[in-house]
This record gives sequence, C-alpha cells and structure tokens, in this order.
Amino acid sequence: MTEIYTVHHWIDGAEAEGSASTQPILNPATGEQVGTLDLGDASTVDRAVEVARRAQRQWAAVSLSKRTQLMYRMRQLMIEHTDEIAQVISREHGKTVDDAKGEIARGLETLEFATSITQDSKGEFSANVSTGVDIHSIRQPLGVVAGITPFNFPAMVPFWMHPIAIATGNAFILKPSERDPSTSNIVARLYAEAGLPAGVFQVVHGGKATVDALCTHEGISAVSFVGSTPIARHVHETAAASGKRVQALGGANNHAVVMPDANVAFAASQIASGAFGSAGERCMAVPVAVTVGDVHDEFVAAVKAEAEKLTVGPASDAATDMGPVITPDARERVISMTDEAEKAGATVVVDGRGLVVPGHENGFFVGPTVLTDVDPELRAYKEEVFGPLLVVMHVNNFDEALELVNSSPFGNGTAIFTASGHYARRYQEEVQVGMIGVNVPIPTPVGYYSFGGWKDSLFGEYHAHGPEAVRFYTRAKAITERWPRQDEAVEASMSFPTHD
Repeated sequence: MTEIYTVHHWIDGAEAEGSASTQPILNPATGEQVGTLDLGDASTVDRAVEVARRAQRQWAAVSLSKRTQLMYRMRQLMIEHTDEIAQVISREHGKTVDDAKGEIARGLETLEFATSITQDSKGEFSANVSTGVDIHSIRQPLGVVAGITPFNFPAMVPFWMHPIAIATGNAFILKPSERDPSTSNIVARLYAEAGLPAGVFQVVHGGKATVDALCTHEGISAVSFVGSTPIARHVHETAAASGKRVQALGGANNHAVVMPDANVAFAASQIASGAFGSAGERCMAVPVAVTVGDVHDEFVAAVKAEAEKLTVGPASDAATDMGPVITPDARERVISMTDEAEKAGATVVVDGRGLVVPGHENGFFVGPTVLTDVDPELRAYKEEVFGPLLVVMHVNNFDEALELVNSSPFGNGTAIFTASGHYARRYQEEVQVGMIGVNVPIPTPVGYYSFGGWKDSLFGEYHAHGPEAVRFYTRAKAITERWPRQDEAVEASMSFPTHD
C-alpha cells in the first residue's frame, strides 16, 4: 500500500496548513485514495491576498530584464522536472504519462512566450501630435489576479495564465481542481527555486467557497477561469458584479465535418484521436463528427476500426492508449447518455459500456463508444459529454453541415476534413466558432496566439494566453506631455484643446 500524502495550500513561499476541511484524492485507475487535500475557505483567500498585495508592489518594480531571466530559469526547471510532474498528473488524473508530457510541453509554449514579454509589453509613441506636444502609452499590471482551473489539464491550463500574469508584474493566486491538485504545488516549489519572491505565486485549494471568495474579494483585480459553461457563467457574473475584469472560458461540443472528398482513413484516425484521446476529457475534444453526402458509411466503418483497436487500461501499463475518466459520475454520464440514445433508436456502433479492466475492476473505466442515428435533441448530441463518446451525424451537403454546427450554443473549436480549398475557405469564414482546424482535429493555437471560443464557450472579452493575455493582465495609460522653456509664456485658452 502506498502511503497517503497530504496536499496543503502554498502561501507566502511555503506549504501552509490550516483548512476548513479535507477531501480525498483518488487514483481513477484503481478508485483508491492516494492523497488528502486541504480545502480552503474565505479566510484562506484573505490570507493569500494579504501576502500577495505586499509582494506585488515590490515585484512590479522589478525590471523586465530580471522578470524574463526568472522565466528562463523556470522554463529550464520545468523541463528538468517533466518526468516527475507527468507521473503525478497520470496518478491523479488517469491520463497516460506520454499524454501528460504533451500537456506540459504545450504549457511551456506560454512560458516561452512570457520570456519575451519585453517585446509584448512595449507601449507606443507619437511625436509632435500638437506643436511641442508628444504622446505615449504604457501598460501596467493590475495588481493581484486569480486563476481557477479545471482537472483535465492540471499543468497546461494554469500555464495559460500565471506566466504572463507574473511576467507583466502581477501577483497570481491559483485555485486548481480538487481532483488533481498536486501539480500546482510542484509548480509553486519550482517558482521558488527559480527565485520568484514569496507571495507572487500562491496556491489555494478548495471548492465553491474558495471560488466565490476569489470572485468577490476586493483585493483581487481580475479572475481567469476555464471549466464548464454553467460555472463559467457563474464566475463571470459573480466576479464582474464585484468590479473585476473576467476571462471565463466555458464548455464545448466541437464538431468535425467530413466532406465527400476527404481522405477518409486520415479523417477517421484524426477524429478518433480527438474523440478518445485523454478519454475525451478535453475542451477541444471532438465528440461530434458530421458526414456529408455519401461518405457516411465509409467513415463510420473506418472510425469503428480506429476505436476498436484502442487499448484501455491504467496509465501504468505501457500498452495503454486511453485511461479512465476522472470520477464514477463521469463514467456514469457516458453510460447513461448511451443508454438514453439507444433506447430512442440510435445505433451503437462501438459499445464501451461493459468494459472491465482486469485487476482494475474498481477503476473509472469506460470504453470508446460510437453512436449513429442520434436524435439531435438527445443529451448525447446536445450536451458536453467530456468522455470517450463520439456521435456521428449525417447531412446531405455542406450548407446543412454549416447550419448544424452553427446551431450549437457552443463555439469553442471545430474542424473540417476536405481536399477542397473552396469549402475550407467558406468554412473558416462562415462558421461561428473561435478556433477552426482544416484537416486538424484539435486546433488549439500555439502559445504565441490566443485561445478562446465564441457563444457559450467564452464569457468576457479576452481570450487566453498569447497577446490577448498580455492585454488582460495589464491596463493602459496614455500620457500627453509638453516641456515648455522656463521663460516661455503661453496664453491660457478656455476652449477645448486642439492639435495645432
């Protein structure tokens, strides 16, 4: 038996005990408790904000050069500790170690973007906008900012936030998921090792009480959130009502359109990867494929073959392609959606409901599942599944496919598989979605572009990471100045100033 560990908060540069209550941390592959998490409350947030306010005032005065040097050191430490972090992610989340290493690498893209923050934080200058008058702009940090992040990417999603927030001079308080919290504490330890002053990066754990305290605390200037649409809406409304800048990324139900001229074998393998990778627990997963015209039967056969060759098991097994889902409730959601669809007349092409992994009977496993002939009013099609369930819909032509995608209340990501530049161009121009892939199933932008959806997939103006994150974590000042000679007399005017 492995000894059960305890995950504390990280406040003022060290682990901090003293919580309202605790919660078990489970290994999804076994269902067994591996750790205990301290849960915070409003008093925990108060303590972290008080420390952050003091630390941020000093950190904002540190030169850009020294901030970027620290980011370079942090990058190297993350690379050196990738194996350690990946093992922790795999144990608490259930994804394979290689998948965990992939998310760490994508998180490092934003950290690398932050190493060049000297370029992206530059202001503007215009000389002689009026006689002897110049104007320039600068960007300054907001102060103390907070991030609330989901379980599915315990390394990558927080890295969308804190490197840029810190590099631009803010103090950052992270509230990670209670399901897999250990990664955030490792990151806090590495920031300290890199030389970040105590209090500039802190971690508070907890549930709704902690979230609401972060959203309403008068000492916090902005809140970043990634998670489900209902909670994104709650965070946006609560934090905005408290006068905060809010960036709340919600859920998704991403569609991949397969045109008749597509390379079907390629499309099937890519869509299967998007649907079943990380057990479908990605906001950029592909839970819906839309076949156009006479490609339907060929695609269904090909994606069935892709699903059936996947090995489902614990991440500790090198042969595993897909691990468990995060909780028993997540497993039950996939099963109940499939049951409901089958009862309503859907065809179950691949059935993952009865999957049992020998030696891991108590794990939260459900196999890849593929459905066709699904009524669009059913949960399996309409709702965010967040599990290894792929629904294949069929339409007659491109316009019907576009209408189907645009009718979704979500607008996070989408893809089209085609050999036609005409249809690819029409799709990217006309689809009402924030991130589009052409023959790319998961079009997550690289770290120096910004990530964000439309409609119910984003609440607030700003997208995550990249240039929009710099704007989110800073505010602009415009300075107009004139330097008259000491002996120069200028007659005052009562008229509104003009640019003469």
